[in-house]
Amino acid sequence: MAVHEEAYKIQRSPRIFINNVDTYAPKNIGKFLAASYVDLSPDAEEHDEQHEEELLDSPGRRRAKHAKYEIVGTVRDKPDKKSSTYILEEYHELDRNELLKRLLECDVIIYDICQHADQIEEASWAATALHEQMNKFYKPKTFILVSTLMTWAMSKPVDPENTAIPFTDMDYRKRKPHPNFKQHIAAEKVVVKLGKTDRAQFCTFVVASGLQYGMGENAFHYFFKASWLGETDKIPIFGTGSNILPTIHINDLASIILNLIVQKPKQNYIVAVDDSKNSLEDIVKTISHTLGPAKTTMVPVEEAFFVKELTQTDIDLLLVNLRFEALFVKVNLGMNWLCEQGLAENINLVVDEYRHTRGLLPIRICVLGPPAVGKSTISQKICAHYKLPHVRLRDAITEKLAYLESVVQAGMEAEDSDEVDTAAQELLDSLKDSMDQNGGRLDDQYVIQIIRDKLKSTSCQNQGYVLDGFPKTYDQAKELFFAEEEDDGESKSIKKILPDVVFSLEAPDVFLKERVLNLPESEVEGSNYSQERFPRRLSNFRDNNMEDDAVLNYFDELDMQPEHIDISSSDDIEYLLAMEKVVRKVGKPQNYGPTSEEVQEAERRSMEARLQKEAQETAEKERLEAEEAAQREARWEEWSRRLEEVKREENEQLELKSVPMRSYLAQQVMPTLTQGLIQCCSHRPDDPIDFLAEYLFKNNPIIQ
Repeated sequence: MAVHEEAYKIQRSPRIFINNVDTYAPKNIGKFLAASYVDLSPDAEEHDEQHEEELLDSPGRRRAKHAKYEIVGTVRDKPDKKSSTYILEEYHELDRNELLKRLLECDVIIYDICQHADQIEEASWAATALHEQMNKFYKPKTFILVSTLMTWAMSKPVDPENTAIPFTDMDYRKRKPHPNFKQHIAAEKVVVKLGKTDRAQFCTFVVASGLQYGMGENAFHYFFKASWLGETDKIPIFGTGSNILPTIHINDLASIILNLIVQKPKQNYIVAVDDSKNSLEDIVKTISHTLGPAKTTMVPVEEAFFVKELTQTDIDLLLVNLRFEALFVKVNLGMNWLCEQGLAENINLVVDEYRHTRGLLPIRICVLGPPAVGKSTISQKICAHYKLPHVRLRDAITEKLAYLESVVQAGMEAEDSDEVDTAAQELLDSLKDSMDQNGGRLDDQYVIQIIRDKLKSTSCQNQGYVLDGFPKTYDQAKELFFAEEEDDGESKSIKKILPDVVFSLEAPDVFLKERVLNLPESEVEGSNYSQERFPRRLSNFRDNNMEDDAVLNYFDELDMQPEHIDISSSDDIEYLLAMEKVVRKVGKPQNYGPTSEEVQEAERRSMEARLQKEAQETAEKERLEAEEAAQREARWEEWSRRLEEVKREENEQLELKSVPMRSYLAQQVMPTLTQGLIQCCSHRPDDPIDFLAEYLFKNNPIIQ
């Protein structure tokens, strides 16, 4: 049985443990290693045929000459289900005993402490605990600590007289950490020391990583996001921007780790950086030029602390100034680099990774239809829902003219007539001449050029666009989107501006004319909806979209079936049904969603609405209570009034009923009683009561 177990252990694919496997660096390292093949140990050939047959018969344990690594690891957030297909097992909040048990099941243990400092103590413990158990290993293990070059941040230059000389791996004993990274260097020393006891049984490495980029971004994400969103005219560079940043693509870092696992070199401390010597200014300018407004601005370092997206660690990384030469990697590992020359030289690749990893794919929409059908209103709603630039012909022309005038004016003020200013002046003159000759309209050649330039702008390339009411004719569509097949560069460029979805809004002429007639006079006056202009515009639209010349035919020829939306109901004034069809066709937004400021604004509005609702409810409650109190008071007063009335009526009835009795007493009783009392007073008997009774009895008028 022991031999069988040993055979099983040798035959299975190597298992790699990675901490925080749901975070940036560990996740990408895990993906890279999970896709890498490894030769299984040839020692299995020494086992006898019986045990080999047992292995072959075991489900899922068949021998293979090559296999992929099995990835297991801890996760920071408890998953509802396994988050990634490449991860074999995920662990959440394991105690130390259970965690050690899992580590002992693995051949390679990787701990990343770059992103989350709370993992430093656990990494040191894990390396120490494994070292104590190494005599019980059934197979040698490798421990890799992925650390940061911030442990070098305060190091003295190799040559004080020539600070351009870079550090190398061999200088690691002289390194001095940044004040915020002293724990990191302590963990590095522990790992290096533990690996020197018995390298054949327990091999350890410290990989000092530069600033990681690629696959969605980490340290540079703020600059990528700010550029992609296009909400600022200039991307900030914190400080002077002259500090040199040691960098490495995350997949190149993963490749170095893979080489260490396979080759197990003797050196314990490895510097992982690419060949670039880019400054912060170089990197930010490259990102801004490729993805954003192509402009940057220097801002004080202190402003970085007001950026919510940047943590203290991010700021420390962006302000470091270090030059490195990864000699060991170059000489000993035989790397196949993805971005050996750094981020700036490979920006197009990195930008493509950024877009696809984060799902930031452009959404290009064209909205067509007759005048007054609601193209602009629906386009604005689409732009608001998907956060897309709204491209309208009139706005694009105005923007182009303003840009050319600003360029020409700047050239005149600088007294410099370079080619750019001359070209801008010539184009501006051509546009103005065309407008003068055509009653304020531009020739189609200029219109096409302006719209094409707009669709090729950075914002439209990043987010996409909603092209509102253009092209109007088949010829315009063909000229705007057509490209010769043999011209690969131009063909690719045109494909990047071709709409993904075309919506055709449709309504009968009677409905459109009635809608225009019902518009307020303020909207009609001076617009294309006047009684003179609108019928002509509608007629031109119908003429330009005859069966053979319809603009939609061009998209049909490209196998792009336009989505037809009927706009003929006066009840749907908010275009809710139309927007429902749009969202169903286009799908979910492919962008960042609301920004932190927008989230705060939404929360503020929600809070205000909730407070307003609570105030209204309180006021309504107080009003109802006041009404109830008033009603109670009124009912009490009414009840009291009626009670007094009843008492008065009862007294009156009693008075009426008492009249005969009083009359009887006055006539029959009171005279006799009065005489009796007088006689009693005169005689003064010993017993006045008996005397009076006797008197009344004798002198009773009834008896008499």
